Amino acid sequence: MQNLTIRKYNKDDAKEIAEIYWNTIHNVNIKDYTEEQVNAWAPITSLQTEGWINKHEKLQPYVAILDNKVVGFAEFEPNGHIDCFYCHHKYQGLGIGSALMNYIEKNAEQNNIKKIFAEVSITAKPFFLKKGFSVVKEQIVDIRGVKLKNFVMEKLYL
Repeated sequence: MQNLTIRKYNKDDAKEIAEIYWNTIHNVNIKDYTEEQVNAWAPITSLQTEGWINKHEKLQPYVAILDNKVVGFAEFEPNGHIDCFYCHHKYQGLGIGSALMNYIEKNAEQNNIKKIFAEVSITAKPFFLKKGFSVVKEQIVDIRGVKLKNFVMEKLYL
């Protein structure tokens, strides 16, 4: 992945981020969740860019770029929380997630953040385990009236 770069988000990325979010959930996470669950998690309205633009005015994610195309993004909050962490459904297993996580970890180190944590899907759990995270707890969350299982995971830096 020589041509892969990580940079801060800009408004022009909103459409690609929305598409990555929706397509990854509907094409990758579908192997671990039902159609009803993925539709609740990523309804068709999640493809509308306005909500993403508004969200990212406050919290600018890191964006992975390969050949001038957005292929992943991660939202990393100042308290160490990873809110969204998604890689393009057609670019899975190519090191994009690892590059984003490395970028997050460097940011955490520079800002003396001692714990990184996230609510992680069944699908993403093996990746986070491989990156040194541990499961704090398994939980059932309610999204738009539909129950989904995920995991609170964390990685501590001493």
